[in-house]
Amino acid sequence: MNPLYKNDPPGRYPPSWYAATAELAEPRPPLRGEVRADVAVVGAGYTGLSAALTLAGRGYKVVVLEAHRAGFGASGRNGGQVSSGFNKDQRWLAKRLGDDTARHLWDIADAAKALVRDYVEAHAPGARYLPGILHGEWNAAGAAEAQADAEWLRQAYGYETEFLDRDAFAAICPSPVYAGGVLDMDAGHVHPLRLVLGLARAAEAAGAVIHEHTEVTALEGTTAVTDAGRVVADHVILAGNGYLPALERDYAARVMPINSFIAATAPLGARTADVLRRDIAVADSRFVVNYFRLSEEGGLLFGGRESYAIGYPTDILTALRARMERLFPSLAGVEITHHWGGTLGITMTRLPYVRRLAPAVLAAGGFSGHGVALSLMAGRIMAEAIAGQAERFDTLSRLPVPPFPGGAAARAPLLALAMTWFSLRDRLGL
Repeated sequence: MNPLYKNDPPGRYPPSWYAATAELAEPRPPLRGEVRADVAVVGAGYTGLSAALTLAGRGYKVVVLEAHRAGFGASGRNGGQVSSGFNKDQRWLAKRLGDDTARHLWDIADAAKALVRDYVEAHAPGARYLPGILHGEWNAAGAAEAQADAEWLRQAYGYETEFLDRDAFAAICPSPVYAGGVLDMDAGHVHPLRLVLGLARAAEAAGAVIHEHTEVTALEGTTAVTDAGRVVADHVILAGNGYLPALERDYAARVMPINSFIAATAPLGARTADVLRRDIAVADSRFVVNYFRLSEEGGLLFGGRESYAIGYPTDILTALRARMERLFPSLAGVEITHHWGGTLGITMTRLPYVRRLAPAVLAAGGFSGHGVALSLMAGRIMAEAIAGQAERFDTLSRLPVPPFPGGAAARAPLLALAMTWFSLRDRLGL
């Protein structure tokens, strides 16, 4: 079944803390009939809206088609972390792609963080960009590897982070599980839904048209077909990430939808000091990552568990609470005010899939947990390519993203088997 409709009522934002603390726009009308555009964009999340804003600002006629609401998908319900780099370290990329390409990729990712800050300042100040991500390691070997990687970045790229041993880490994040980690103050975190809603307003102000409640059911060349209309365009940008795969075969073979879940606690009061003593975000080294930060109300936004079926588990909260309480025993029994899930896109290598699927059809997805910064930048870079500046697009297109074994049909059961193994490794501390 299509993940667009499996887990959420049509056109309604999930019951998240983000939706409860954002000013939601009135629904935009669906597409009716045939319209002409320079560019049709499928998906009104970070990627699609960044592309639309960039193109409309350059005078292109842009029509954005969204099956639900702007920011309905991962863009409006994620962990809000604005990470550095990619989901592979730079040494891995340099070994496979060469030093020059790896450095160009780093520069793109570095510019992506700056783009987030620029978008927040210009279009969504309420998204409250705040600096700092702390990367936690569960054992001494992982801490030593993280320290070596931080030193490599300093020497090779001049990029400064701070390695923290167990005691220094605990002075910021007093969980008993972490053996140390790296503090990256050039990374940061935001309110993701306020950011994407601000981008939608900015894209419309620049001249783009957004149609909500408008699912694209087929592509006929560069014509986007819906149940009630069609957009005849010169170019198409596919920007649906985990909600898109069934629309295009090559994309579906390489980008798999998975689900992740977040809970929000009530304000913690004095117990805040048991969790975080600085207003930064944290992500750790588990294969199934734990990620968390404080809400502006002083509660904890905690994400952790994943699922690989299209549908959500019947009980989201029990396993999510157990992960949170393992990291922070003093939060046992704390009130949870909101919990929600969302679908993101991952790839075999956990690197973004950015490709030209046909001469005038571009796609980006599979950001694999690094989507806040990289998806916004991917949208801008696809817009640049349409405008004739393809250098950065060509660089991103070099990221290795093979198809899943067996293609779209077999990817979910095979990945579920693999994830069972990695989850066991996490539990055993390997």
